[in-house]
Amino acid sequence: MRTALILLFLFALASLPGALLPQWNLDRGKTAQFIIDHPRWGRLLDATGFFSVFGSPWYAAIYLLLFTSLVGCLVPRSVELTRQLRRPPVVTPRNLVRMPHFFAFTTSATPDDSAAKATAVLGRRWRIRRDVEADGAVTISAERGYLREVGNVVFHLSLLGLLVAVAVGKLVGYEGSIIVDTQSGFCSVGPVSYDNFRPGILVDGTQMSPFCVNVENFRSAYTAQGQASEFAATIRYQSGSDVGTGRWSSRVLQVNDPLRISGQRLYLLGHGFTPHFRVKYPSGAVRDYAQPFQPMDSTLVSQGAVKITDPPDWNGTSLLTHQLALVGVFAPTQRVSGGVMTSVFPAARDPGVAVQVYRGDLGLEIGRPQSVFAIDSAQVASGLLVKVKQGNLSPGQTLTLDDGTVITFTGYNEWVSLQTSYDPGQLGALISAIALLVGLTVSLTIKRRRVWFRFRATADATGEARTDVEVGGLARTDAAGYGEEFSRLVRLTV
Repeated sequence: MRTALILLFLFALASLPGALLPQWNLDRGKTAQFIIDHPRWGRLLDATGFFSVFGSPWYAAIYLLLFTSLVGCLVPRSVELTRQLRRPPVVTPRNLVRMPHFFAFTTSATPDDSAAKATAVLGRRWRIRRDVEADGAVTISAERGYLREVGNVVFHLSLLGLLVAVAVGKLVGYEGSIIVDTQSGFCSVGPVSYDNFRPGILVDGTQMSPFCVNVENFRSAYTAQGQASEFAATIRYQSGSDVGTGRWSSRVLQVNDPLRISGQRLYLLGHGFTPHFRVKYPSGAVRDYAQPFQPMDSTLVSQGAVKITDPPDWNGTSLLTHQLALVGVFAPTQRVSGGVMTSVFPAARDPGVAVQVYRGDLGLEIGRPQSVFAIDSAQVASGLLVKVKQGNLSPGQTLTLDDGTVITFTGYNEWVSLQTSYDPGQLGALISAIALLVGLTVSLTIKRRRVWFRFRATADATGEARTDVEVGGLARTDAAGYGEEFSRLVRLTV
């Protein structure tokens, strides 16, 4: 048991880095940025698995050792509990006066009548054993509180079940997240359908149940202080045999109120804004661009980048020197101070965008991964990507570049972040957690008690038959509070 407690402490301690440090499977962008910001510690932590804690060998080793220790602890305890439940209470000790609780008195009733009265007082809540000693004295041995050990075993079995449920979820469960603009949708057919997909160890994506979702609109409400009071997305969805047909079901999706569909759960995680730009090139060609921006704070100030890799006026090698990037900050309710745009409220009451226009080689052809919300800073540092214009724009306003390109901020729409989650161990984890709490409560509240009675027939000075009664009590686990209960038993049997 001591080993199990030590391993449980180590298990909790080993889980802390998974909560405090960015994880590759949760947010690759933040994890990569952490390593860039802390190159020495970042590379060391990455090499030792601290950015993928729950899949690291050392975490799995603690997990398996804890599992093994719990099994090794539970097997002998369960066997011993079974023996105790089948075994009658122990024989009444010879010297009850040595017990922590003792009382003696004399009654006119016979030993059999006194024993019958004591048995009736004890009732069904005590396990009772009645014996007759060699000198004819009648004894009663009673014990209660066996459920304490039952609760203890249930607690540890539930902990074991919880570990198994979590392991099952990590093996065959998965999570996928995607950003979906309003008035658009997506179909879940495999990992490729998602922006980020976190599969279980045994998941290859071929067994996923397909479904389709269309986001019709999104509404949000805020208090006067800017605190969110409601996020809700109205969606239509198809699943099962309805996929690919004209049959749709409707649902209002809210935070912490997932849609259960095809054995999976679809969550609404958050929302943000997608600025829209219209670019008129020197040749007269006009193209529209839009890109979701990433919220940065509670006022939903968002940053992002629109990367234009194929401007129509250029081709071949010259294309790589005339790509455009619109790097900006979107403010739902703008306020400009000293040329810097911020937002004073999360709702889009007065939208604006602060945009910086870069021209040159975006670096997408060299194979180095980039965030969709930012440009490659190495391209800027090397001079391959140069800032040519910047400005603060409201809807309808424009920026004109030195070559005659006109960039217009045409407006915005909102997007929602959806997450698909499949965890077959979730129900088992819930049941185990409930049983764990019940077992813990039982083991902490119920106490083991023992009480013994000895009834010996005697006679007083006049020769009248009497019965000497000895009562002894022992609390096996905790003596606190047994004195009052023992005194009550004695009063009822006198």
